[in-house]
Amino acid sequence: MDLTKKTEQKYSQNKVLLGKRGTIYDVSGNIIAEDSNVYSVYAILDKKYNDTDGKPLHVVNKKKTAKVLSKYLPLSQKKILTYLKKKNQFQVEFGSAGKNLSLNTKKKIEAEKLPGIRFTDTPSRLYPNGTFASHIVGLAQLANTDEKKKATDEDDEKLTGILGIEKYFNNALTGTNGLQTSKRDTFGYEIPNSKVVTKQPKNGSSIYLTLDSRLQSYLEQLMTNVQEKYKPVKMTAVLMNAKNGKIIAASQRPTFNASTKKGIASMWRDSLVEDTYEPGSVFKLLTVSAAIDAGTYKPNEYFQSGSIKVADRTIYDWDKDGWGWIPYYQAIPRSSNTGLVKIEQQLGAKKYAKYLKKFHVGEKTGITLPGEVSGNLNLKSKVSQATTSFGQGVNVTVIQMMQYLSAIANNGTMVQPQIVDHAISNNGQVKNYDTKVVDHPIKASTAKKVRKLMEQVVYSDYGTGGAYKIPGYKIAVKTGTAQIAGSDGNYLTGSSNYVFSVAGMAPAKNPKYILYVTMQQPKKMTDSESQMMSRLFNPLMKRALKSEVNDEDLDANSISMPKLTGTSLSTAKSKLKKLGLTVSQVGSGSKVVQQLPAAGEKVIKNQRVVLLTEGAMTMPNIKGWSKNDVLKLAEITGADFKLTGTGYASSQSIKAGNIIPSDDTVTVKLKEPD
Repeated sequence: MDLTKKTEQKYSQNKVLLGKRGTIYDVSGNIIAEDSNVYSVYAILDKKYNDTDGKPLHVVNKKKTAKVLSKYLPLSQKKILTYLKKKNQFQVEFGSAGKNLSLNTKKKIEAEKLPGIRFTDTPSRLYPNGTFASHIVGLAQLANTDEKKKATDEDDEKLTGILGIEKYFNNALTGTNGLQTSKRDTFGYEIPNSKVVTKQPKNGSSIYLTLDSRLQSYLEQLMTNVQEKYKPVKMTAVLMNAKNGKIIAASQRPTFNASTKKGIASMWRDSLVEDTYEPGSVFKLLTVSAAIDAGTYKPNEYFQSGSIKVADRTIYDWDKDGWGWIPYYQAIPRSSNTGLVKIEQQLGAKKYAKYLKKFHVGEKTGITLPGEVSGNLNLKSKVSQATTSFGQGVNVTVIQMMQYLSAIANNGTMVQPQIVDHAISNNGQVKNYDTKVVDHPIKASTAKKVRKLMEQVVYSDYGTGGAYKIPGYKIAVKTGTAQIAGSDGNYLTGSSNYVFSVAGMAPAKNPKYILYVTMQQPKKMTDSESQMMSRLFNPLMKRALKSEVNDEDLDANSISMPKLTGTSLSTAKSKLKKLGLTVSQVGSGSKVVQQLPAAGEKVIKNQRVVLLTEGAMTMPNIKGWSKNDVLKLAEITGADFKLTGTGYASSQSIKAGNIIPSDDTVTVKLKEPD
């Protein structure tokens, strides 16, 4: 036995230096998910545990300790005293009541200066926006402690993505832990002047999503309002840039609050990519696109509406009596099933199958989200061909529908839906996720003709989408009502047992945006399907069209954030002023020691940059700051901030110029602008 080596091991201590998990941002650099810490409190009971000067490092006065801790833990003084009186224990914890403590609670307990009371910190993930594209952003948590035999201690200290972007990009987001090895005496104290070997940790990459926080937050608010009013079983909404496929806002109901985890048990699946459904009449757009592109569509010829027999099955229009003999150009605006069946028959089964293949129906889109399914397409019989023409018997995902619709909105060029804009690695390397053209299933002239038919849905006397008019803008729309297959294979009956949907493009002549909304089985159907859907569709599309900054503007006006740390404050301010950025200073010094956003990150003109200087950490005047700017301040200072309300900062508990406290909470009230 090598006694020297054995002794070195005994008196050496390894400390894991945690590599931070990368931050997730929106397209403008606003924080969506970031690393944080929670704390667990424990008490050392061993009376022999003192420092080298004999000062007790164990609990001395158990009654006093129990009384003080009861102010901060959800435990009675009596219960805490029970823990502290345990025999033959070196240290004790306080069950779940002593875990997941905030930094603020930890600081308050530390301020009491109780001998023997210590803390361990545990990495956690902070989602400051709560319910915010929760299934897309996802969740990260510590490695499963039930599988410690399979995982190293280092793995147990790492956060692992279990849902959404957090899961899909887990390897990129995960930091690499470092290690610090030092020599300790028999009491566990570091030996003075001994060699400390340090392997520095590496932080994970930062991910920038395509989401716009302003429109995303507005969508969440609208969805909650509609959910409460009509009580649908399920609901989805996606707003996408028609030109490049970037998803600007997207959500679903049911959803969950990523901060509190409330609701996660009732809906684990990402409905946008993991759930398939029969799309109904919105799918008619693909059928008529194929017929127009192939030259078999005869808009001015007439057909008998109401019903049509295909093989041994009779197919009806939603109005079973029909509208008599009507021209084919009215089939889309009236949403006539019989018209689409005849259009498909005139096109022919082989050509129809060829066009659906060009639209990539039944294939995954390849979006950077976990769990995507491919859907299903069945064209084996004349009946299945006929029902597919109007969106029944074919199964799709919401994301697939967004991809198909992009071909119509984008003059025949079909683009892949995209949720990630770019990523920045620990060493500053930028990886851009560029627009991906999937195919060109139809000609530009075809797409324009289809959009003209969609305009008739809104603006003609016989259209089904009059509720979707938005003053000042021309909108192209297709409505949908799809039956739902029951567990026995038969379609459900009843006025609300449908998937209602609407797909819209605006402005109709040259669409910037595609908005697709679905609502399944509303329990309180107090309005028509169009009225229900328009409560979400109209305000969101209007807000997007009026938005001062869209994705194209961001691409054109984005600036790469310069490295300012180590420079003088005056130099940093001068650089940022020339770039058209807003500067806020924290601290009384003249040298920049930290900056947010970090060097290399994309920013846009007028975006706020927070600079931390050396010296006393002074509070800036934050009146009028956005919520995300306040969160930047909290991150750069490490202080505990409590935000109440919504909108912009209207008041702050610490006056501008005062020292930001390390042992208290800074309260900021937010208020919507008048």
